[in-house]
Amino acid sequence: MSRVPPVVFDELTPEGQEIYKQIAGPREGAVGGPYTVWLRTPEIADIFNKVGDVLRVRGKLTKKLQELMVLVLSREWNCQYQWVVHEAAARSNGLSDDTIEAIRNGKKPNLTADDERAVYDVVTELIATKALSDATYQRALAVLGLDILIELVTNSGRYTQAAMVINAFQVPVPGDAKPLPAI
Repeated sequence: MSRVPPVVFDELTPEGQEIYKQIAGPREGAVGGPYTVWLRTPEIADIFNKVGDVLRVRGKLTKKLQELMVLVLSREWNCQYQWVVHEAAARSNGLSDDTIEAIRNGKKPNLTADDERAVYDVVTELIATKALSDATYQRALAVLGLDILIELVTNSGRYTQAAMVINAFQVPVPGDAKPLPAI
């Protein structure tokens, strides 16, 4: 059960209602996940939505690489909600079942593409060491370029923040699913 009541559109302030509409628009009318918490403070919801639009809609990081990043972070944070919302997108954007299952089970996937390895290495090294070694940074820079590397690191922080909010406020998982095993 969520620690925050569901968002009721008619109970939001006019500013909150406008931001709700902006969030719901590209999401087929649905507002879920951390936005159900952030909408309690519309300015927070608005800022995260704008940052998300820059990274998700106008960013240069491919959908496949973005979904790889999200799955790695979802696994790290044991964020069932993020996993449920992003697993199908990861698959439909070209991540293999073997890659998805390895990440689900806390294993290193057998990635053959340089860009996938770069994303995986950057995200997992940031998780493990809270920094990037020069070697990992230089490999990622050579493969991804500076703009995409900036997007990757920024988006990793954004999804980490979202996972923290989702987990802290026990945002309900669609269908009460629990696709991530304890590891």
